[in-house]
Amino acid sequence: MTKAEIVADIAQKTGIEKVAIQATVEEFMTVVKDAMADGENVYLRGFGSFIIKKRAEKTGRNISKKTTVIIPAHNIPAFKPAKSFMSDVKKNVK
Repeated sequence: MTKAEIVADIAQKTGIEKVAIQATVEEFMTVVKDAMADGENVYLRGFGSFIIKKRAEKTGRNISKKTTVIIPAHNIPAFKPAKSFMSDVKKNVK
């Protein structure tokens, strides 16, 4: 499902104009991204959590040049679904 499909689905179910829904969805994504960029996790009860995972420094290999490369420690965004979210998805396996 794409962002456009999400906007169209919400607009159809609520009767609100697509333009307003589009702006709301865009702002939601901006708020989540900005919060995570500032080092905060975002918790949505019953849905899940957008969390920051910390990756430790490690040694990687460049196979073509046959050299080792140090990959510095860094943060990555992740999504952890809520238990109710997981159970709903598991029930609908086809």
